[in-house]
Amino acid sequence: MLYSYEKDVKEMGINKKIIQESVSNILVALGENPLREGLIDTPKRVANMYEEVFLGIQYTNDDIVSMFNKCFEEEQDIFLTNGIVWINDIECFSFCEHHMSLIYDMHITIGYKPLHKVIGISKIARIADMVCKRLQIQERIASDILEILGKITESNDIFIKIEGKHGCMTSRGIQKTHATTCTILTSGIFQHNPLSFNTKESGLV
Repeated sequence: MLYSYEKDVKEMGINKKIIQESVSNILVALGENPLREGLIDTPKRVANMYEEVFLGIQYTNDDIVSMFNKCFEEEQDIFLTNGIVWINDIECFSFCEHHMSLIYDMHITIGYKPLHKVIGISKIARIADMVCKRLQIQERIASDILEILGKITESNDIFIKIEGKHGCMTSRGIQKTHATTCTILTSGIFQHNPLSFNTKESGLV
């Protein structure tokens, strides 16, 4: 049975009943017996897992802005004039929207130049985590983070770097198990020479 996106997803949220039915049908289509001991609770387990790992689908970027909009304002501060906030190695995972396969060993670097306020450090990691809890492509993860962080901090100077392995490339198809995808997205001062901020000499990695 097909379901209406507008009615069943937007209004009802994650529908675990539909997920369980669908997983059971997939097991049958694979030639498995969904009633055997090892699989009888699998549809329920998958539905519970999807509710957790796809939580971010339930929220727009503006919702996430409201959720983590915790900043500290300072009128005069030498750091706000000359400083850069930089966080390395935020560990996340996501799922590729093309094959619903895992994007793993993901490390996200986020930097920004404060304008007149700074966001709580833990909120930056929470933003990255929530954005990743969607069916994604790596490029969009970067653009979502940049958009959200920009709206919260009002900074035009943001650096995003993401490195990750994609199950759709490592476990199927070409099967290049050591391949790592790197994406860099920048704005403002970081656009002039973004790779210069990604070296050991910069002191930021």
